[in-house]
Amino acid sequence: MAVSFITRFLIRVLGYAYPAYNCYKTLEQNAARMEHLRFWCQYWILLAVLRVADSAVSWLPMYGEAKLAFVVYLWHPKTMGATLLYDGYLRPFLARHEADIDRALLELKARVRDATASRLQAAVSLARTWAVEVVRRFSSQAPAAGGPAGQAL
Repeated sequence: MAVSFITRFLIRVLGYAYPAYNCYKTLEQNAARMEHLRFWCQYWILLAVLRVADSAVSWLPMYGEAKLAFVVYLWHPKTMGATLLYDGYLRPFLARHEADIDRALLELKARVRDATASRLQAAVSLARTWAVEVVRRFSSQAPAAGGPAGQAL
């Protein structure tokens, strides 16, 4: 159960939150691009935020139905909820914390890179040790040249 929770959490963070933040950064760097693309990117970012928050509130009664209504609110042409929520709340929040988020992501990337490098070095060292052990065992079990198996009749 704990593994399932951790897996779902990681999927939400790595599959939704990180891409959504990068989409935000792209939107802000290219603000003069197509408005329709901007709207759908805003929708996608808000949907990702909702997906990340799912585990905290999905236990509520009728959560699925409320989520469905919210998703329709986000994209419906009469409400344009994605634009309202993005411009009114999410964009200002991310803009205020952008430097902190960028710094945290850089630190996380560095830690992951260091951990991966040390794990890789440990795996290579272990593989070498095993290879030497396998060669040693085979060489100790191989019949000696000129011994009983190697003698001519």
